[in-house]
Amino acid sequence: MRCPLPALLCLLGLGAAAEDAPAAEPWCPYKVHGMGSGRLCFRAPARAFQCAARACRAHRSPGGTLVANVLRNGSVLLQWAPPRGPGGLRGFALNCSWDGTYTRFPCESVELGAACRDYLLREAHGGVRYRVCVQARYGVPHTTAAATAHCVEFRVEPAAMRDIVIAMTAVGGSICVMLVFICLLVAYITENLMSPAAA
Repeated sequence: MRCPLPALLCLLGLGAAAEDAPAAEPWCPYKVHGMGSGRLCFRAPARAFQCAARACRAHRSPGGTLVANVLRNGSVLLQWAPPRGPGGLRGFALNCSWDGTYTRFPCESVELGAACRDYLLREAHGGVRYRVCVQARYGVPHTTAAATAHCVEFRVEPAAMRDIVIAMTAVGGSICVMLVFICLLVAYITENLMSPAAA
């Protein structure tokens, strides 16, 4: 598991680096299982993120607790609301899978701290349907089974389709600029070169 710095801070265990985080913006601790050794990492939360219509598409779970913001670069920012369950929250469990031709394949399985309210899925497969579930985890005497899992399904636009859309937008803009220049040139010729000579 590789965590780029400074956005993410990887540690082998909880240490002094967590104490150096700003108090106003606490770090979100998490572990990704199934990829490497499952080291403990920290990431800065994206609390102020808003899904812009042109660069992002939001998919909501029933009830709107979990939101998957599918970005144009192929990544997905997951956001969820604080749980309304009993006290003693210890964190969250995130499970992910995607549809193959004949079966479903698991993707990232993540454990997140109680302060986490978002997580970024990087480089999701284009053209396949994802299902992501987030479930709150509580300490004793509450059990994980008592917490409801909130799930959302979404499809990531294929990378080739994104490139085609970008290319068509660029070509369309170039054509518009060329048409403006042609219109100006025709107007100039009509006004100055083809006007009747003065008697």
